[in-house]
Amino acid sequence: MDFEEIRDRIRGPGFRPFRLHLSDGRAFDVPHPEFVAASSRVVAVLSETGPSELIDLAHIVSLEEVDGQ
Repeated sequence: MDFEEIRDRIRGPGFRPFRLHLSDGRAFDVPHPEFVAASSRVVAVLSETGPSELIDLAHIVSLEEVDGQ
């Protein structure tokens, strides 16, 4: 997964919620663009109910669209 792909999902028109899958088996939902920030090496995923996560882009193995409801 590269920075441009993540950035396009966050900033592109018609945002759709997505899930990031990591190399260690964990997954993080991004329900709204305000819950994520990305730089060239790190993605920050924010949560209303738990701790925020800083994720090295090298550990993101896939991105999946999820139902926004």
